[in-house]
Amino acid sequence: MILIKRADPTAISHRIVEFNGMIFLGGLTADDKSQSVQCQTEQITAKITRLLESCGSDKSRILSATIYLTDIKTKVEMDRAWVAFLPKDDLPARATVGVAELGSPETRIEISVVAAK
Repeated sequence: MILIKRADPTAISHRIVEFNGMIFLGGLTADDKSQSVQCQTEQITAKITRLLESCGSDKSRILSATIYLTDIKTKVEMDRAWVAFLPKDDLPARATVGVAELGSPETRIEISVVAAK
């Protein structure tokens, strides 16, 4: 029997899905969207840390990340927070994608992560 564990439900998804030793964190955004992209990134990386720890993992086990930015010109600002979040030896595979919007004008960044348990 395949065991899929889902946790931290929202109205449209679960923030955490675990399967076969893998952890999928989907669509994380900042709580205070009035802040800069760097500050929003720092809020999201704090969420990633908490969610992974709740699954018995940590940020050193992140395998890949997809980052969505509503203004690709803010990538340098986001990168500052991202590099501060992860040690150089633990940087995952990553894609950064520019998008038109993320549900509200204040939401400037969204991050999805895949990590090992």
